[in-house]
Amino acid sequence: MSFRRFAILSLGAASLARAQSAPPPNPRLEWVEVASGVWRATIGSPDGASLLDSVAAPPRRDALGRLPPADFPLPRAEIHAVETDGKIALRLPLTPSEELYGLGLEFKSVRQRGTVKELHVDHYGGTDNGRTHAPVPFYVSSAGYGVLVDAARYVTVYAGTAVRKDSEHPPPVKDRNTDRTWTSMPLSDAVEILVPARGATVYLFAGPTALDAVRRYNLYSGGGVLPPKWGLGFMHRLRTSATAEDALREVDAFGAKGYPLDMIGLEPGWQSAAYPGTFVWDSTRFPDPAGFLRAMTGRGVRVNLWINPYVAPRAPVYDALRPLSGSHTVWTGIVPDFTLPETRRIVLDLFRREHLRLGVSGYKIDEVDGYDRWLWPDHATFPSGLSGEQMRQLYGLTLQRATAAMFRERGVRTWGLVRASNAGAAALPFVIYDDYYSHPDFITALANSGFIGVLWTPEVRSSKTGEEWLRRMQSVCFSPLALLNAWADGTEPWSFPEVADQVREVMQLRIRLLPYLYTAFARYHFDGTPPVRAMALVDGFRVADSASVPGASRDPYATATRRDVKDQFMVGDDLLVAPMFAGERSRTVILPAGRWYDFHTGAYAGNGEIITATPGLDRIPLYVRDGAIVPLLAGAPTRIPAAGERVDLEVRHYGEAPGRFELYDDDGASFDYERGMFSWTPLVVERDRDGRLRGSVQRPAKDRPFAYRDVRFIMMPTH
Repeated sequence: MSFRRFAILSLGAASLARAQSAPPPNPRLEWVEVASGVWRATIGSPDGASLLDSVAAPPRRDALGRLPPADFPLPRAEIHAVETDGKIALRLPLTPSEELYGLGLEFKSVRQRGTVKELHVDHYGGTDNGRTHAPVPFYVSSAGYGVLVDAARYVTVYAGTAVRKDSEHPPPVKDRNTDRTWTSMPLSDAVEILVPARGATVYLFAGPTALDAVRRYNLYSGGGVLPPKWGLGFMHRLRTSATAEDALREVDAFGAKGYPLDMIGLEPGWQSAAYPGTFVWDSTRFPDPAGFLRAMTGRGVRVNLWINPYVAPRAPVYDALRPLSGSHTVWTGIVPDFTLPETRRIVLDLFRREHLRLGVSGYKIDEVDGYDRWLWPDHATFPSGLSGEQMRQLYGLTLQRATAAMFRERGVRTWGLVRASNAGAAALPFVIYDDYYSHPDFITALANSGFIGVLWTPEVRSSKTGEEWLRRMQSVCFSPLALLNAWADGTEPWSFPEVADQVREVMQLRIRLLPYLYTAFARYHFDGTPPVRAMALVDGFRVADSASVPGASRDPYATATRRDVKDQFMVGDDLLVAPMFAGERSRTVILPAGRWYDFHTGAYAGNGEIITATPGLDRIPLYVRDGAIVPLLAGAPTRIPAAGERVDLEVRHYGEAPGRFELYDDDGASFDYERGMFSWTPLVVERDRDGRLRGSVQRPAKDRPFAYRDVRFIMMPTH
């Protein structure tokens, strides 16, 4: 026998021996109920790098206990896990009718069944392959449960694509030569997940609905963030080289022209050096930072600073951070290990002295997402012992947590931007953005963000035409952070004169919607309901499953919802947003069950059907449920009211049904709401003895926050 043949036979025998000695799949993992409707199982030996622990937000157990009681959501015997080749393979069952959602901040599709994702923090590159800014290893099923794999690894998810030969529910065998129904994607009865580590922690979140499962995930992550009121205003980021004088002139121009403005963002030029950065002010562009920030405060405008974490040799903290940084540099800057307390102490002391003490209100944390060609490699090492791969998955989370903690210790809320996030981020006061710039895909990302406990903004940067400019501005004004980013060319809201008035109008509508938006975020915090969410999470929206729908050709609604409904979304419980894109004169809108009305006019729109919207250029299609109450600030405000300022409230009621809205309020700036200093005020519309709709408000006690003076009810439509 030749040596080569002997070696091959020996390798084959060794492989067979390993296969025979490999542990069998474990159908009975030890599931422990760790909160109401939340179960956890540990597989193998997890490596200690936990996404949830990196955020360290305590679960909202009180709120979890108020959700509907629920049993373990899957057949325990059909959940399998095994360690193989130094990795964990997990298998969970799927029924033919289930749809899957989540698995990261994706831009092309809402439905994820039949996809394969390698969930990897990266700059989004135009393909839904799992490389994205928030590759959250969480999915939610239309059957009413959610699954989270808490591992800071490049987790691969086969979302109903892998078919085992021993499947208990195999797809039918078909002959492609003779059967037109043959498909390259036979229906799988499982989700299979590969974790490249010797252990993993897995959570199951019960429903009974998909929205309930999302709520439980958000509440277990600490509850959704409640931003400061000013964070729900309008933000304008200046061009990179802007000076203090430029910034003040820009703020004054907004005021003179009547455009809302609550935040100014300073891009890299505020620092004495950037790429890598110093974190200290440039003395030529900003010779008096304290005076500049006082001037901004006097105008009622907050200041947000651009940073990335890569430290230049010129930075005052470089020498202290060098032994606390990773093995590789980024743009010749060292990469601090923010998982270490000493690293955080050094950097945050500088931030407190140079930024917060002077009046800075937040940060834009840039370039913590990718690309591979300039970020550290996966084999990089860090003083904490984390690998380059683990640090890649955690870095955005650690920076969000660290900077947010500074503001919390001062007792004030912050609101900022970040390029990378992950599981457990619901409680962090940051909104994701990126350099990708497809308007339709931005809306898909908005819808997807609600499945995974992150927030996203479709920021506006540039446009080829006034029409595109207006359509983008209309969309961004219904996102968690309304943002015009003029870093590259200094564009302004009035850059296209032909639509300048319409842009002002939708920006003012954003400010007027503060009471409604702030209440939606309060629901995010107190009960886990995402403020922006896809139609698949909406009560009364009939989502058809992936399998064939009998009679679909005779049911236009079923046919429409078999498609990926990714171009409309909900803000709060009652407002349906259907953005339009440049070149469109009309669009279809799929209404959930119940009567719906046009937000702008109050006209009846439809009931659980497909309608065609033709709003013209001036308006974005908006629809409101029957009986819905939408509170707005009165008038045409150009900024968010300051803490302690009292304003008038306009309360709109739509349709014929009586309605009730619980209006949330607190001081809008501090964390006193965590100590009970808030109010829920019922706004009620009901019929009087003559059958006419009448509104009433039950004002809170005088020691409770309530920022509103006159409350005026308007029954839509008005005549």
